[in-house]
Amino acid sequence: MVPNASIEVQTTPRDRPSIPAWFAEVVIVSQHLTTKGLLEAFAHHIQLVRGRFGSYEPIDFFALLFGYAMSGERTLLAFFERVAPFGSAFMALFGRAELPHRATLSRFLASVDRPCLEAFRTLFEQHSFAEGWTNDSIGGIWDRQGRRYLVFDVDATRQAAPQRGLPCDPSLPPPQRRLDAVCAPGYTGRKRGEVVRTRTVALQMHTRQWIGTYAGRGNGDYQGELALALQAITTYLGLFALTPEVALVRLDGQYGDTVAIAQLIAAGVHLVTRARGYRVLEHPQIQYVLAHSPTAHVSRVNSDEMVELFDGGWLQLDGDVPQTRIIVARHRAPEPGKRVSVGKCIGEWVYEVFITTLPVDGYLVEDVLDLYHGRGAFEAVLADEDVEEDPDRWCSYTECGQELWQIACQWVWNLRLSLGQAMQQAKLREIEWASPKKTPLVLPTIEEPVEEYGPWEWAAAFGRATGRFGTDAFTMQEDGKLRCPAGASLWLSEVRQENAFTQRAVYLAYQTGCQCCSLREQCLAKGAKGNRARRVSAVRRLLPPPASVACEQKPVLLGPIRWVDVAGRALRRTWTTHWRRQHAEIIPLVECPKRIFPPPRPPRALRSHYRWSWPDRLACNAWWGPPQLRVTVAGVPAFLVIK
Repeated sequence: MVPNASIEVQTTPRDRPSIPAWFAEVVIVSQHLTTKGLLEAFAHHIQLVRGRFGSYEPIDFFALLFGYAMSGERTLLAFFERVAPFGSAFMALFGRAELPHRATLSRFLASVDRPCLEAFRTLFEQHSFAEGWTNDSIGGIWDRQGRRYLVFDVDATRQAAPQRGLPCDPSLPPPQRRLDAVCAPGYTGRKRGEVVRTRTVALQMHTRQWIGTYAGRGNGDYQGELALALQAITTYLGLFALTPEVALVRLDGQYGDTVAIAQLIAAGVHLVTRARGYRVLEHPQIQYVLAHSPTAHVSRVNSDEMVELFDGGWLQLDGDVPQTRIIVARHRAPEPGKRVSVGKCIGEWVYEVFITTLPVDGYLVEDVLDLYHGRGAFEAVLADEDVEEDPDRWCSYTECGQELWQIACQWVWNLRLSLGQAMQQAKLREIEWASPKKTPLVLPTIEEPVEEYGPWEWAAAFGRATGRFGTDAFTMQEDGKLRCPAGASLWLSEVRQENAFTQRAVYLAYQTGCQCCSLREQCLAKGAKGNRARRVSAVRRLLPPPASVACEQKPVLLGPIRWVDVAGRALRRTWTTHWRRQHAEIIPLVECPKRIFPPPRPPRALRSHYRWSWPDRLACNAWWGPPQLRVTVAGVPAFLVIK
């Protein structure tokens, strides 16, 4: 006893570790998984031919991964140090006997193969998407015509991995790095590191539910990962009896090419993305639209800079891609010397191109732009994920093992959302995304435009050719040939169609004339070998249709856009905070027998000459005795009480 004038302090030399603050949440979640039959599904549907991890099965390691994700411990070492004094109680919550060692968990993650990973992902999609949610409670966005959409965000995150410098010497063996199986050189961005791992994630924006995670070495395979994400979105909609036309997928400029857009359109979903290239600005229809007054004006959120918006109408970007709606935004170029980070600077304007398939009567040009910039909320969810779970921390040095850990993190995230929704009975939030507006004036479209090209524009010298004879040194003759400064003639070699609205003419000199020319050094670029004759090219572009006055159309008042969602951050954090404040106690049962014998093992002949069946292997670490511990958790709501 320690003397104190204000309070009586009682001490004891007996070691008694404190129960972790996250243990109460593990108790509740494990009992919820048991009630829903998920533990049985883990045990019987996910099978792995094990290597060297003893008598354990995947269900034992899934219990550890779920507990690790809920604990918030920074490392596996810290998690095992906290759970070790209560290992028997922790594993008994999942119906298992012994707590595996940390090295055994590492061997399991290293042994996870693709079939085991996909079986776990299938269970994640079947039991995590619709659990606790209904068609009415998952929210949505209603356009100006009252049509409902569900917004999904798909984007890639990169985890950079720094590596130590290793000496390179012929007398030393070749270096071997643990991250070679999961990382590769790639785009690191602002993160310091030499190799990266890319993880593509899909999020349902109204409930903040994770729909899927797909990882790859280096920059990954964005087309293949996008196809998997679209498949997960279709599965999500099918659980609520919704068609793919209800989905609205928002993506960044990485997916703004024709290949990715064709994937999205083939999946039957709507899309909003930024264009990856800016060649569409040369299209005659876009040039025709830019020649008129803007469709709308908006101001940037963080500044008073005005942005002009143009509705470019529906265009076919490629022969194999259906028509998409093009929206062009432009603002004044910055002062000379300042770098333009987003967009393309042409003259005194900076242009940005957005692509969508949303109907014109449901979303005006400013609505589409607001929807795209609303992806900022997705970045906030990724930041919350880093704080609450940090799934990018290295848990395994194999591709399948690391991806299995990340799926387990997303499963815990979705469980906190659904259980938090049931506990708090939170109502849906509804805001007016955009107020009612009148339709703008629409430019008339020409049914049969006449293709007329503009004048030839000679290519300018750049790069190594700067300072040499440019196209201005060549003179056009009456016979249609060019005359070079040395007096030789260049003949028209070809006129090729570069794209749907650009033609290029190439003039070529004679090889024999260029080899003996006295001005040869002034005509060839620096470092050129001189084994080819001089070429001069010119480009001409398809002219836009003649400008005309906007058609007289009476403006129509369109309804507002409504956004309905749930407070996902409040649901998760209120749920987590509640259980970390509640008292949990583990008490040994006095009436339990002092000595309990395990079930008899199979005969040695059977163990020596035959492979064990899956049920026999599962029974190796199963809890076989009567209850030996009593776990008491306070603050359990009525809907979670198991009678």
